[in-house]
Amino acid sequence: MMKTSQQPPALQVVMKEARRAIRPLIWFSGGINVLMLTGALYMLQVYHRVLSSHSLETLVMLSLMAAGALVTMAGLEVVRGRLLATVGSWMNARLAPVLLTASVEYAASAPGHANARPLRDLDQVRNFFTSPSIFPILDAPWAPLFFAAIFVMHPWLGWLALCGGIVLFALALLNEYLTRKPLNEAASAQSRAYVQAEAAIRNAEVVQAMGMLKPLLEGWKAQQDEANKGQVLAANRGSVIAAIARCHRLALQMAILGLGAYLVLRNEASPGIMISASILMGRALSPVEQAIGTWKATVGARAAYRRLTAVAGQHREATPVMPLPRPKGRFEADNLVLARQGGEHILKGVSFRLNPGEAMALIGPSGAGKTSLARILAGAWRPSGGRALLDGMDVAQWAAEDRGHYVGYLPQDIELFAGTVSENICRFANINPAVFNNVVKAAQLAGVHELIKGLPKGYATEIGESGAVLSGGQRQRIGLARALYGDPPLIILDEPNSNLDREGEDALIAALGAVKMAGATIILIAHRANIMEKVDKILVLNRGQQDLFGSRDYVFNELAARIRPITHQVTQMPADSTPEISAAVLGVSNGPRPSSKRTPRPSALGTTIVANQA
Repeated sequence: MMKTSQQPPALQVVMKEARRAIRPLIWFSGGINVLMLTGALYMLQVYHRVLSSHSLETLVMLSLMAAGALVTMAGLEVVRGRLLATVGSWMNARLAPVLLTASVEYAASAPGHANARPLRDLDQVRNFFTSPSIFPILDAPWAPLFFAAIFVMHPWLGWLALCGGIVLFALALLNEYLTRKPLNEAASAQSRAYVQAEAAIRNAEVVQAMGMLKPLLEGWKAQQDEANKGQVLAANRGSVIAAIARCHRLALQMAILGLGAYLVLRNEASPGIMISASILMGRALSPVEQAIGTWKATVGARAAYRRLTAVAGQHREATPVMPLPRPKGRFEADNLVLARQGGEHILKGVSFRLNPGEAMALIGPSGAGKTSLARILAGAWRPSGGRALLDGMDVAQWAAEDRGHYVGYLPQDIELFAGTVSENICRFANINPAVFNNVVKAAQLAGVHELIKGLPKGYATEIGESGAVLSGGQRQRIGLARALYGDPPLIILDEPNSNLDREGEDALIAALGAVKMAGATIILIAHRANIMEKVDKILVLNRGQQDLFGSRDYVFNELAARIRPITHQVTQMPADSTPEISAAVLGVSNGPRPSSKRTPRPSALGTTIVANQA
């Protein structure tokens, strides 16, 4: 079923629903800040009522009321903290699948750019929600309440507190201005360092064998040094601003005490007002001072949220799809075009049609676009133009969870996953007797059943990350079984025999013959002659263009016709002319094609030539 475009982006949906939780957070924060007036009011009443009346009963009642207010405030803070943790966990549960899906789709469309940065960004945003760094943001809107209370006590005290608060807020803005650029540069450098480290670890075998660790380490260290430089610069600037802010707040508290004492001497205020105003001003300025101290975490969370917006801002949550009827395997490529971001074309107008039960080989020189075309046909990439249709359905628009039941794909990089052999073959479906029977059936069809039985735990053998415990040929044969699992009507194999020995190749040829007899449509990239016996049609690509397409005999004879004029001159040419000969065999020259009438089957020599040039 086609994906609908009516559903809003996932991040927009989640943030809209999160606002329902933000309202209670605001009210809880308001209650907490109102109850924080308790200390100042208690002090004021003790000076005004208890000391003047010498009433023990009044002191006891005031103390009980203050204790009740403080217990209530503590309860509200506990509820607010739990609500924040719940919101963070809920956001993670909703967005993590969307981000992983978006990352997988991006990595599939842009090989070499795979990383899990969006998931780390989501963790950073979630941790910000559950850390004290968010409290200044929740408490700052209530600062006017404390300033208003100070104004009620005496206007002079209120103006002094307000001016001091403005200066502290200006210091917070200065901290943002001075630390934003170095922190962003440090984050970018740190991200590049992570990518380099992950690449070195992922390719550890090559790094160790070829002595590449030292130059890679130097490049990684350069990125780390740049990140450390930015972080140190931001930390130094932030610490200076924080020290100035702390000094300013202490001086302001002393100033308000001094002004309060002056007003007491002039009989314009009481000692209780002097002390209470100092307490209230400290509470009013506390969110601003805390924000300066936690600014690095705030900036990091803000940058992470922006990156999430870039990744998931247009990505929609997965919705249940109605499965389409099982296709029969009729496949059509209609003027497929693929261009890189810079505009350079990888594929230029590829078109062909296959009926159920037909097998087609993709051949051509390296860089011709064979693997790119296979990825488009499998639905892993979206073409820049044209369509790939399976039984009339565009595979790029088909929901992947439904399309995957009907497409078997063996990529050039086999890409097995950590888990058991059974889990990899059944594509990590829930194992039950019916699923396991299909696993064994696929393994037998791929000719790998006996090999799997010879593993330490058979089908329950853990193969490690990327199938690390298996040889290259074993991984390829298990990948073939995965492609054949569920009897898909369309099977796409990218160099399925590149790592196989003679036994594995015989099993592959037998499997191709069996699935052809069952009516499956097969598209394979081939580099050896013996596998050509099972194909009905051949598509020759050259520099992204469709050079030849037709029956196997027609294409072989066309290639043989192109090479005959050159063969006569081979003995007269120097040895270094071989590339030119190969270019001619591959169809670089675009001379007139011979008639498409039935021609005799080419000799074994012709078959060998075609296989070698592929």
